[in-house]
Amino acid sequence: MKRVDDFRLKFGKKEYVPIMVGGMGVDISTAELALETARLGGIGHISDAMVPDVSDRRFDTSFVKEKTKFYKHNIDNSDKSIIKFDLGVLAEATKRHVEATMDAKTGDGMVFVNCMEKLTMNAPRETLQVRMASALDAGIDGITLSAGLHLGSFALIADHPRFHDAKLGIIVSSVRALQLFLRKTSRLNRLPDYIIVEGPLAGGHLGFGLDWAQYDLATIVTEVVQFLKNEHLEIPVIAAGGIFTGSDAVSFLENGSAGVQVATRFTVSNECGLPDKVKQDYFNATEADVVVNTISPTGYPMRMLKGSPAIGAGIRPNCEAYGYLLDGTGNCSYITAYNQQIVLHPDVKNISVMDKTCLCTHMRNFNLWTCGQYTYRLKDTTHQLADGTYQTLSAEHIFKDYQFSVDEKIAMPA
Repeated sequence: MKRVDDFRLKFGKKEYVPIMVGGMGVDISTAELALETARLGGIGHISDAMVPDVSDRRFDTSFVKEKTKFYKHNIDNSDKSIIKFDLGVLAEATKRHVEATMDAKTGDGMVFVNCMEKLTMNAPRETLQVRMASALDAGIDGITLSAGLHLGSFALIADHPRFHDAKLGIIVSSVRALQLFLRKTSRLNRLPDYIIVEGPLAGGHLGFGLDWAQYDLATIVTEVVQFLKNEHLEIPVIAAGGIFTGSDAVSFLENGSAGVQVATRFTVSNECGLPDKVKQDYFNATEADVVVNTISPTGYPMRMLKGSPAIGAGIRPNCEAYGYLLDGTGNCSYITAYNQQIVLHPDVKNISVMDKTCLCTHMRNFNLWTCGQYTYRLKDTTHQLADGTYQTLSAEHIFKDYQFSVDEKIAMPA
């Protein structure tokens, strides 16, 4: 019976334990989690989602406070088109986060940054370029392009001195998406170093419609692997979404995947950035608590726990402080949904907005509990304590369980 440890993810002459830990945004995948993964020989992710806020919490900077103060005069204005990110501040925050992480790295693994295209920030091209270039400047091992097709993303950093040095990868959910990306970037003479194929059981934003249940990760991975073979392209494929045990991982590794990306089980690790109370909500979740809805302003369906406080919350748009989902003209579908409810209920003090949610504020406050489909199984990976709570786990314990377990078994903590 094979184990994950019987396989290796190869980049050139270097080999790694074929386990990636996904980059869950707004410091859920903390530097500590990524560093522990790298120490153990795998690949960890940090995220650059809302990185000025992450910097404020991690390094006691005041980027959010200063931005809020600068745009304070616009708080009651429904027009958010004047709100821009200071690109110098964005670069500084990214460099702080990445440099401190890379300076602390030990072991034989790597640390990548997860970079979402959908963080449009009222200047999609400019802010994306700064985020990626600053991460490269700060020494990140690689960049994973997520939440979007990223058809122009490689071009934004093609002149960077590390464009051919750092590992660059893309998350796709279909062969068609991969074909579009490769066609668009072909003139740059730069293939992705890895391709993460994310299936319909993943957490957070999905690369599928509400018909997600009609798709299957194993089928999509097989299609991508065959496409690459037909095109004579040797690019490692990483399977992601719904891989809950080491045996699940082995099944993909035996069928063409070079590695797996996992995240759900690490949400209840000691190193994860979720508050302890929220981790207990994840442990207590039932299968019926895991839902896919369309309340994200990005336009993507999103998987979360139905008890998330963000659902139905009618808070005022907080773009002056955040504004990460403002499109190129300063609009966000949550602002539209909020204003519609204000018009319909002018005398109601605490309105409810069910159509969309203020993703920035709620993610920052850990009130939007995005999760993978198998979150309800987390309670089966640990012990319930005398007070009714569940024991959280070390990232090392979870990583090694993936690495060495067999027969669908899950190792319980000591």
